[in-house]
Amino acid sequence: MLMTKERRTAIRTVRGWAIAVLQEAGAIRECGWMQDRADPHAREQAFQIARQDPPPGLSPEAAAGAVTEVLDSIGDTCPECPTEV
Repeated sequence: MLMTKERRTAIRTVRGWAIAVLQEAGAIRECGWMQDRADPHAREQAFQIARQDPPPGLSPEAAAGAVTEVLDSIGDTCPECPTEV
């Protein structure tokens, strides 16, 4: 049986690629804003994806660095979502 790997959609920037990897792993979610889910298992999965399947022209270390940069640039709360009490 022929098995094919599902290809990700083409992404124009490294940051966009890193965001897509984090969403695929479930480490972030979007509600109009990007929000860090603070899930250590999802984060680790995102780093594994980045290292195992970096975008063309990027080393595994640089791909993991791109994921780190995106995580460092977002928070865990959304200014527009109602806060839970």
